[in-house]
Amino acid sequence: MKVLPDFKLFIFLSLTSVFIFLFDQLGMLNFPKSLLQSLTIPIQYGFYKSGTSLSRQFEFVAMVRRASLENKALKRQLGDLLVENANLRKKLAENESLLEQYSKLNPKTYDLLPSRPIGTGRFVTLDRGLEDGVGVGQTVVFKDSLIGQIKQVSPKTSEVMLLSDPDSKIAVYSQNSQGKAKGILQGQFGSEILMDKILHQETVEAGDLVYSEGTEGKFPKGLIVGKVTEVFQRENEVFKQAKVEPIYDIHELDMLFVIRNI
Repeated sequence: MKVLPDFKLFIFLSLTSVFIFLFDQLGMLNFPKSLLQSLTIPIQYGFYKSGTSLSRQFEFVAMVRRASLENKALKRQLGDLLVENANLRKKLAENESLLEQYSKLNPKTYDLLPSRPIGTGRFVTLDRGLEDGVGVGQTVVFKDSLIGQIKQVSPKTSEVMLLSDPDSKIAVYSQNSQGKAKGILQGQFGSEILMDKILHQETVEAGDLVYSEGTEGKFPKGLIVGKVTEVFQRENEVFKQAKVEPIYDIHELDMLFVIRNI
């Protein structure tokens, strides 16, 4: 019973298709087709532009993402290069410091341990300690200048007592064209150092260099401890004094050297 309606529908659709084909061939559908295209072309164009714009947006997003990844990679490479450059500069500075130090104190005579200042207070903290062979009483120098003496030691760090410390007291002498003047270098409060117990008949003048005497056995003889900036003397006193200024500012030094033997 369902076959007949389906057959009628098939005949109807077939005849309709034939008539449409014939009308199209005769040009009778040109106007409806033109009218339909006039309506559909703007819509089609809109879909085309939307698709093109969407495609470009996806391409832009992909390009931005790719550029971002490349930028991150470049920044990472730049960071690595900067770190590598800093390490190379650090090693170069260390090597230059070693060469300068060895030109002043012979490494065959002195066992010099390079150390970095890592803190300052009353004492200067170094990044070397017992594990590196540092011991209490050892001398700390920079080039041929005496900086101080190891006062305290821990496994990985050590504390340096500077010449300006009130507890610092060493035998010294000054030298100029008129001869030597011996005395005792005494640290003062603050950063001042005073050369005391100088006999009146011994000549000492501003600008004279002051050296370690080395009589205590704590320091090598002949290390520079500073420069005389002012002389104090009174006729009624047995001794005169001289104000001494260190050659180097400890806060400006990146490398110091511990003498592990004398």
